Amino acid sequence: MKTAAIALSLRRARGLRALAAGLLAAAALAVAPAMAEPRAVPVAGGLEHPWGLAFLPDGRMLVTERAGRLRIVARDGTLSAPLAGLPPIAVATQCGLLDVVVDPQFERTRRIFFSFAEPGAGGTNSTAVGTARLVGDALQDVRTIFVQQPKLRSGHHCGSRIVVARDGNLWVGLGDRFGAKDEAQNPANHIGKVVRIAPDGGVPADNPFAGRAGHAPELWSLGHRNIQGAAMHPTSGELWLNEHGPQGGDELNLVRGGRNYGWPLLTQGVNYGSGTPIGERGPRPGFEEPLRSWVPTSVAPSGMAFLTSERYGKAWVGSLFMGTLRGQALIRLTLDGDKVVAEERLLQAQGQRWRDVRQGPDGFLYLINDSDNGRIWRLEP
Repeated sequence: MKTAAIALSLRRARGLRALAAGLLAAAALAVAPAMAEPRAVPVAGGLEHPWGLAFLPDGRMLVTERAGRLRIVARDGTLSAPLAGLPPIAVATQCGLLDVVVDPQFERTRRIFFSFAEPGAGGTNSTAVGTARLVGDALQDVRTIFVQQPKLRSGHHCGSRIVVARDGNLWVGLGDRFGAKDEAQNPANHIGKVVRIAPDGGVPADNPFAGRAGHAPELWSLGHRNIQGAAMHPTSGELWLNEHGPQGGDELNLVRGGRNYGWPLLTQGVNYGSGTPIGERGPRPGFEEPLRSWVPTSVAPSGMAFLTSERYGKAWVGSLFMGTLRGQALIRLTLDGDKVVAEERLLQAQGQRWRDVRQGPDGFLYLINDSDNGRIWRLEP
């Protein structure tokens, strides 16, 4: 009994030390320079829990609804009917039709990519990636090019974001499916991982684990929990992503090939309700530290984008913008190289769960809010 009591005291002490460290780190972070806050102006509405947003070269948008619908949004905000031809989609809690991106060579290929929960036997599902050609307002040549393995019976932590790298390959963020968190450290599967695939679903020969026994060849990185936002850095071309922690411990990570990001062995988050620590706090050799973590209160980060335009003045160029769900704010992070040096929270008065943020061809930022009557919004100075 004494041994158990001592162990419990030590765990509680570690948890308090981690909490104190997190509070000190947050206090040390600078507050971003103030300027007149831009306003969010609705440009389209009538969407049921929109999830992903992408721009076509002509200025129209593609938007996904988690319930399994993909729509085209005209420049005047008019919504198309749901596009026919999508594969079967498992819609359950956090899973359904998720991200959508447009091939950078779209004018030549007409190709789009989308992620979704693919149904399996016995009520199971897993995150998958599909591709199609958008010809006019119709989908053609619809194919599924990647399926997360194994399939699980879960409606949680499907992820997922897709980023097209400069070499044309796709990074895809995949969640740990909540109940299978320990599998995030198992390199033989795709649970709690980032994968890198070719546009046809093949495995790039230079993937960090390709050809290694006991490792899924698609793996790019491992040790992730629930990836909700991802973007390519406009200068370095590297992958940045955010992911939900449990109770606290949300993370922003620079994700490099072959690296391990710790979950659930290392995290700043704690167990729901009890507040007991999960794993270790780090740092620890062999594991990557986040660029920024949010403790003790989660913000539930979501879609994110780097700003490259001067629509909001030169001071904001290079900032990383990130939607939040629980935090109900658009977060602007000021960067110095790979360091986060300041944080500013915008649009808090709106009281919205901001699901995605993208820079449009016009240089403005566009957002979608997660609601049963969701909208697309333009951020205007």
